[in-house]
Amino acid sequence: MIISQTPYRVSFAGGGTDLPAFYREEYGAVLSTAISRHMYVTVHRRFEPNIRVAYSKTETVTHIDEIDHELVRESLRLTEIDEPLEITTIGDVPAGTGMGSSSSLTTGLLTAFHGYRGRIVAPDRLAREACRIEMDVLKKPIGRQDQYAAAFGGLNYIRFHPDDSVDVEPVACPSDTLAELERRVMLIYTEKTRDANGILQKQGDATATHRRTLGRMRDLADEMRKALAGSGGLDEFARLLHAGWELKRSIGCGISNDKVDEWYKIARRAGAQGGKLLGAGGGGFLLLMAPPDRHRVIEEALGRPRRMEFKIERNGSRVIYLNH
Repeated sequence: MIISQTPYRVSFAGGGTDLPAFYREEYGAVLSTAISRHMYVTVHRRFEPNIRVAYSKTETVTHIDEIDHELVRESLRLTEIDEPLEITTIGDVPAGTGMGSSSSLTTGLLTAFHGYRGRIVAPDRLAREACRIEMDVLKKPIGRQDQYAAAFGGLNYIRFHPDDSVDVEPVACPSDTLAELERRVMLIYTEKTRDANGILQKQGDATATHRRTLGRMRDLADEMRKALAGSGGLDEFARLLHAGWELKRSIGCGISNDKVDEWYKIARRAGAQGGKLLGAGGGGFLLLMAPPDRHRVIEEALGRPRRMEFKIERNGSRVIYLNH
């Protein structure tokens, strides 16, 4: 049996510049971190002569071509596995909540299948293979940041180049700053999930119109990593986070909605310094940044919504259990 563990991610700035419609013309960049919420994939040799895949539903088929779950099917194809297997996927966070769950699953599947074949694969290769499946094979209108965040782990500044190459640069941040960042960030669940593909398709189509705004969002990623590294600190980081909120909302394309806008206004009045809606937008988790002594006040002002702990995950996708 093989079990892989792959982190979800939180993106602070630069979302949208990892779409090909942007970075094919000029480089894109995001600042993001893996978080201690994970996707788990288990793979086990099956006695019966068929393949069983268990996720939100269960499939039992005789050949990989019959598998409905496209990420499982294409990950098996890429790793050249076609034999009786039991495959299960379990996530800490629901899909459609803005934490890159689809790419975490693809990356986790590849990690598990390579592990089943006895291979240890470098993070860059994992990310490139996940991008190939999602973007090239399945033609999803997504970007490249989630796959790299899942594969590498940690807090990174990630650059996307016109030739599709990607550079992952760990942020040089003092440990006490990271600890304080973890204390200040709030992750609030909006109680709404959404299909990111439609929103991302609209964003991709609107790239030419909003290229200048997207360029500013890309530059914010660099400014924010410098703030974390020491030039400005967390108050400056929070100010830039709010600037990113205003820029992303100006693009439209279903990125925000009336409920989220109202929550953000209420949170700001209660002491939040900045925030952003995670992922493509439209729902999922609202990230807020505020001094810890304001957290209770913000929660009360928002009506005590469900909240998830924010903790940075240093490890990328990896095999955590192996028993042949």
